Amino acid sequence: MIIAKNIQKTYNNSKVLKGINLQINKAEIVAIVGPSGAGKTTLLQILSTLEKPDRIEGSELTIGQQSPLALKDKKISKFRNNHIGFVFQFHQLLPEFTAIENVCIPAYIGNQNKTSTQKKALELLSFLGVAEKANHKPNQLSGGEQQRVAVARALINQPDIVFADEPSGNLDSESAQNLHDFFFKLRDQYKQTFVIVTHNERLANMADRKLHMKDGILVD
Repeated sequence: MIIAKNIQKTYNNSKVLKGINLQINKAEIVAIVGPSGAGKTTLLQILSTLEKPDRIEGSELTIGQQSPLALKDKKISKFRNNHIGFVFQFHQLLPEFTAIENVCIPAYIGNQNKTSTQKKALELLSFLGVAEKANHKPNQLSGGEQQRVAVARALINQPDIVFADEPSGNLDSESAQNLHDFFFKLRDQYKQTFVIVTHNERLANMADRKLHMKDGILVD
């Protein structure tokens, strides 16, 4: 599903990623762990096409059968909308919209049918156990409920891959565990690949594979 070769990234003359090579399979849940400053979030942003790596000979990123780094800005945005979902530590829901409206936004951006999108959104909210909160705004939801809505939003376009950056870092332990369990149920139900940056050891140990980063490289 994902093949990355010799991924490097430099900020302000400082090498943050120093040659990452990895392969992630379809329907695999991979946790990326390591100390703060190791380059985990930078790697996640590059794998998810939010950032571009340094132009280095032999550097390559393939997602499915596509090489997104070769795409122009509009096409890479469309590729991202169609194939990639995001879950962040802070849910980033839009406060003026209801839960179901927030979930539908990526599909509306992709010009999908409004009626079928709302039906799919409600199905996802139901699967995640928050269907009764569909018409509530974010400030009427608990932290765990907000994050479940954010997960539904990440899944609305049925992406091939979901990238999550500290998705449970802002939750209490019970809500975090519930969210972790949902990731595995979602993988089993929808066959998505999950790539998760986390400091949560329980979540990392639940993953199919745990990748350790230190000083911009993957270590054994």
